[in-house]
Amino acid sequence: MADTTRTAAALLEVENLAVEIRGAGGVVRPVDGVGLSIAAGETFALLGESGCGKSMTALAIARLLPGAASIAAGQVRLGGDDLLALPEARMREMRGGRIGMIFQEPATSLNPVMTIAAQIGEALARHRGLAGTAARAETRRLLEAVGIPSAAARLDDYPFQFSGGMKQRVMIAMALAGEPEVLIADEPTTALDVTLQAQVLDLLARLQAERGMAMLLITHDLGVVARVAHRIGLLYAGELIESGLREEFFAAPLHPYAQRLFAALPDGAARGRMLAALPGGVPPLDRHFTGCRFAARCPCASERCQTDAPDWHNVGGRRVRCHLYIDGGGVQIRQRFSAGAAAAYRPAAAPVLEVRDLAVHFPVKKGLLRRTVDWVRAVDGVGLRLAAGRTLALVGESGCGKTTVGRAILQLTPPTGGTVIFDGSPLRPRDHNAVRNMRRAVQMVFQDPFASLNPRLCVGEILEEGMVSLSVGGDAASRQRIVDGLLERIGLTPAMRWRYPHEFSGGQRQRIAIARALAVSPQIIVCDEPTSALDVSVQAQLLNLMCELQQERGLAYLFITHNLAVVRYMADDVAVMYLGRIVEQGPAARVLETPEHPYTRMLLAAVPRVDAEPDADDNTAKEKPGAMAEPPSPLAQPAGCHFHPRCPLANGACRESYPAARDLGEGHVVRCLRASAR
Repeated sequence: MADTTRTAAALLEVENLAVEIRGAGGVVRPVDGVGLSIAAGETFALLGESGCGKSMTALAIARLLPGAASIAAGQVRLGGDDLLALPEARMREMRGGRIGMIFQEPATSLNPVMTIAAQIGEALARHRGLAGTAARAETRRLLEAVGIPSAAARLDDYPFQFSGGMKQRVMIAMALAGEPEVLIADEPTTALDVTLQAQVLDLLARLQAERGMAMLLITHDLGVVARVAHRIGLLYAGELIESGLREEFFAAPLHPYAQRLFAALPDGAARGRMLAALPGGVPPLDRHFTGCRFAARCPCASERCQTDAPDWHNVGGRRVRCHLYIDGGGVQIRQRFSAGAAAAYRPAAAPVLEVRDLAVHFPVKKGLLRRTVDWVRAVDGVGLRLAAGRTLALVGESGCGKTTVGRAILQLTPPTGGTVIFDGSPLRPRDHNAVRNMRRAVQMVFQDPFASLNPRLCVGEILEEGMVSLSVGGDAASRQRIVDGLLERIGLTPAMRWRYPHEFSGGQRQRIAIARALAVSPQIIVCDEPTSALDVSVQAQLLNLMCELQQERGLAYLFITHNLAVVRYMADDVAVMYLGRIVEQGPAARVLETPEHPYTRMLLAAVPRVDAEPDADDNTAKEKPGAMAEPPSPLAQPAGCHFHPRCPLANGACRESYPAARDLGEGHVVRCLRASAR
């Protein structure tokens, strides 16, 4: 049976697509016989782990493969035109015209030295023949269509003058400039916070409905798929292994791989036990597979799975590539977690780290003499307490100051004011010995492990670097034994100490970053978005490792994140941050199950859920549309409560003064005049 998933009136059809990359080590096949079809107005989600071939499939469809790669077989048809047979000159008209693309990282996809109008104008000139005043007017209309406020005034701005969410909107406007029939969106919401993610997904759905576009959505986020997809194709090791309607897939996934992905999702009810992480990783694609590609990781694998490649099977109108369904059988290993009861309140022990009235203000300098004309109040009076063996989650939208708090605690960014108290003693920034001792006890794991690991050092040198700098670990032989033990502890081998960062996957690099932090035996680890760009299975492996280490060593974690599912699973306490200030904090069970601040409720309402029906209400209060608007600039913070311009409950009093902290009992504190008003 052909590897294809077809709709009645397909606009885009892909049949038996295969891609080869030839190099010194042989031939790699990242896409091997993929087939799919998408109708006008339909969203097809291509789902799978990193390294499964999702992005390579999209690049092959648009004929944007890197130089060493080539299309080895297959057909790609758009409205009857065979894209693989077109000359390159004609294909350039297709790209940006009938086919629009949104790339994963807008910051690297936009030209930093060209204005937004010039970049969108290029697409308009190429595909619609617009120039001058007409192009500028159409650019303004496109920016307005994607929700850029004051679009006319922002035409001549450069990419760096836009926030992450706004850059993603500009990318969408550019993709729409050629009035495409098919839109390919490659991880369009990866690393965006929950409110920006909700805005981008809602925007794509609205524009698709207005224009009747077909959309190929590439993602590893099951929540995003549940929110916007009509049909789903699950990709593993270069081939599709399951396809069907979204509702049926989420109700009862068929393939053991799909079931294990759901079981690996973090959830509050899974607290206290290890997540069902998939062992191992995606197999190398430089080999000829004789059996099932998932067999080595499958809990249901039989002898036949090792020798015979499974064919497609129809199961109630759905399609799955698995030997379990030869006779219409199959098993369900998916773990369905029900909401657990809130844990009883337990006062935390004496804090090992306490932050009081922490402030970080950055000067805004202008003029020839670079005089300070204003201040950006990135952190403005933050207070936190963290006890040994506990996890405090610091959550909020991008730009609210979360990362700056973590950096200020370690004195990587000098605080403007406030006090950091470690082990009962206030830290004095000019006391270099105290700062040195604190940095040994408090380590940081950064969001992007590749950027934080020295590419010129091998892993062993990276892990030893901190020990040498802080004079811990003994002599060279002792340090080597510690490094070997750490590598084994994070699931690598001592032989890997001689490899360089680029030779590891993203999940492995994040594990190495954690090992580097552990090398100096810290008491606290500040984790800055450690799982934001990881797929479900790698995220589960990393969270399991962190939980094991916390139990073994009594580590305290300050977990900076916008992933509220991870917060439900990991956190003992939660602090919600907005425009430099903590607006609500307390035990995780109380803050997440009975949020009092409208901003907290807005964040929870924006989280895409895998167990929610499309457009179904959840347990969180629905906020007014204005609540999903862009947050104000830190340079122009509103008077009174900073959240009042977006708050559905705001009244006159909210605009006059910043609310004082209200203690609601059991450690639950909120700064809101309208708390408990719904």
